[in-house]
Amino acid sequence: MLDKRHPELTHGDVVSIDGKTSCGSQGGNSKRAIHIVSAWSKANQLSLGQVKVDAKSNEITAIPKLLEVLVLHGCLATIDAMGCQWDIAAKIIEKGAIIS
Repeated sequence: MLDKRHPELTHGDVVSIDGKTSCGSQGGNSKRAIHIVSAWSKANQLSLGQVKVDAKSNEITAIPKLLEVLVLHGCLATIDAMGCQWDIAAKIIEKGAIIS
């Protein structure tokens, strides 16, 4: 079933959710490199959103914040082992996506 609000934006797209550490971001007064979780749209070849991971935290706490702002209905969402948590999987399914 298509998302009637955004059918051309979501149906059939592959959205990859992953975290990356920004090279060269650890400098000056910062003792920790910047780590960001993003959602990449294969169909549109662009980032749909990004959330910075809080200091002393990890991707598990940032992924739900990112999922709040995404329209995923009809998409295939991919995520690595770090994101394979019951709550995260439930949120992806609630958004109408398929998990891979």
